Amino acid sequence: MNDRQLMHQVVELANRAGAAILPFWRTGVAVTAKADDSPVTAADLAAHEVIAEGLRQLAPEIPVLSEEDCDIALAERQGWQRWWLVDPLDGTKEFIAGSEEFTVNIALIEAGEVVFGVVSMPTNGRCYFGGKALGAWRTDTGSAARPIHVRTAPTAPGRFTVVASRRHSSPRQEALLAGLAKAVGELELANIGSSLKFCLLAEGAADCYPRLAPTSQWDTAAAQGVLEGAGGEVIGLTGEPFRYPPRESLLNPFFLALPATVAWRQDLLELASAV
Repeated sequence: MNDRQLMHQVVELANRAGAAILPFWRTGVAVTAKADDSPVTAADLAAHEVIAEGLRQLAPEIPVLSEEDCDIALAERQGWQRWWLVDPLDGTKEFIAGSEEFTVNIALIEAGEVVFGVVSMPTNGRCYFGGKALGAWRTDTGSAARPIHVRTAPTAPGRFTVVASRRHSSPRQEALLAGLAKAVGELELANIGSSLKFCLLAEGAADCYPRLAPTSQWDTAAAQGVLEGAGGEVIGLTGEPFRYPPRESLLNPFFLALPATVAWRQDLLELASAV
């Protein structure tokens, strides 16, 4: 099975995991705090079981690193060439709050690079999927997949849209946004939860997503694959490609997500290095 075929199989698997989540949505499901004080519910665990079993059936030779099963020694992970990076329920806080803005994230990683990613929305049947060498698509319930692509300029003057987290920011991020407004004009802020922030960029509904606040590897990899397939990029604050090498900490460094060929790219990097 080639990577394109595998990606389409993972789309189906992500949708099945979403179906396992929905019975718990808006039901007052019990919430448990993990060791890092992040919340976990029975919905997270149900989706994890569906995905872990499904990936074993699809490609038993590829190991899985999931938010709900991440206690794997670095010594073991360093030997992996290809692996799955999974967040069974990204946006658990949104899920608990009754929002629709949570997703199932599944990415295939090879040598630290995202091969492809799948981001599925359980509540409405929408799914984004793609990879740098594969392209990117969006599907909605009852409709065929359609290609998506980043935009290289705002839709109108004064409509530069920056995606922000509904729940997470930082003083450095606020300083970056203030500097960006001086460089490109007044900003429109699109607040949305989970990895959907990347997907707004990927389908041309926003221009930039700077993240100068904590994330984990499984929060970003799948949607990075979608964005790269749509003509975007994710880079570190000094312009280096954003990768997923095996390392002790599963926390990401800060990053910038944007269309790959925009004229204001260097301005953004200069601002990021100054804050």
